[in-house]
Amino acid sequence: MTHEADHLEWPFFEAGHRTLALEIRRWARAELWDESEPHDVDAACRALVRQLGAAGWLRHVVPAAYGGASDALDGRSLCLIRESLATSSGLADFAFAMQGLGTGPITLFGSDAMKRRYLPDVAAGRRIAAFAISERGAGSDVGAMETVARRDGEGFVLDGEKTWISNAGIADHYVVFARLEAGKQRDGDRRYVALVVDADDAGISVPERIDVSAPHPLGTVRFERCRVGADRVVGEAGAGLRVALATLDLFRPTVGAAALGLARRAMDEACAWVAGREVFGKPLADHQMTQARLAEMAVRIDASALLVYRAAWTRDTTGRRTTREAAMAKLHATESAQRVIDDAIQLLGARGVQKGAVVERLYREIRALRIYEGTSEIQKIVIAGTVTGRA
Repeated sequence: MTHEADHLEWPFFEAGHRTLALEIRRWARAELWDESEPHDVDAACRALVRQLGAAGWLRHVVPAAYGGASDALDGRSLCLIRESLATSSGLADFAFAMQGLGTGPITLFGSDAMKRRYLPDVAAGRRIAAFAISERGAGSDVGAMETVARRDGEGFVLDGEKTWISNAGIADHYVVFARLEAGKQRDGDRRYVALVVDADDAGISVPERIDVSAPHPLGTVRFERCRVGADRVVGEAGAGLRVALATLDLFRPTVGAAALGLARRAMDEACAWVAGREVFGKPLADHQMTQARLAEMAVRIDASALLVYRAAWTRDTTGRRTTREAAMAKLHATESAQRVIDDAIQLLGARGVQKGAVVERLYREIRALRIYEGTSEIQKIVIAGTVTGRA
């Protein structure tokens, strides 16, 4: 096994974090260590949400006042849980992550009544959440968003289409981001609103499901004269981008943590293989080229862990915006995990690309992490902006 417990000795963590890390690791390996992919991904995700809720892990995605584990969302706890879940099951990590991302805006900006309505059921695994911001022509370029929320009395009427939405078709609610008036606007946050739309609201449909290399519920969500009351505005009308960006600041390091978990699993698979594989009369592990590759993999894993937990610790302990730290953590951890997994496949040779092999599945799972919640290119733009701003 990789030295995954070593980082728990770092000063980023408190005693409760170390206990949590050991508990989630034991639970995940006992309950989720499965090499197969489900035939019915929707049913599997619903079951995983229930399982995570029953085991108490989803309590970490909501505050204590609404059934959660701590007074406020704790970034280090979220990262530790995602790291361990991803090591055991990419789909379980996805299910956990979407419960957090799909209710993060409500936790951070929602009214008390909104929190009481949605958060306890999320913590218990009785409600599935989704986060809907991407569109066909508006992924990284949020300013190109076409979905519009028009004022109608005290509420809004929502029209438009979101795509690449995780949990589309199985979610019980969607946090939807829209422009406040027709016509493309590029003059900042005041043009956007975040709304909670329930899956059974009139005017919402899921016209398309999207198949991807690492299967999970993904699709297009359409809104046609979907009426949403003023009580379901997250934060303030006109502050939609602030809601989105603050949520992403919290959850981007957890994407890095998931990538870290996938990389650790790949490292374990590679180490087990090279120890037992004989090449030219000696174990593959004894060849210098193998040792050099393993050393590079180990460095990438540790560097990613440092950036991920630096970002989470900074947010948890200072309370300030951590856009730069979050972007660095996501960028480095996801790109490095892709390299680590690719190296593991190279060490396993033909067995590494065989359908159903653990590292083959990891290769498909890591690829999306370099795209969602902001592509690697967007993270570089964010980081560069902080550098030039300081200069």
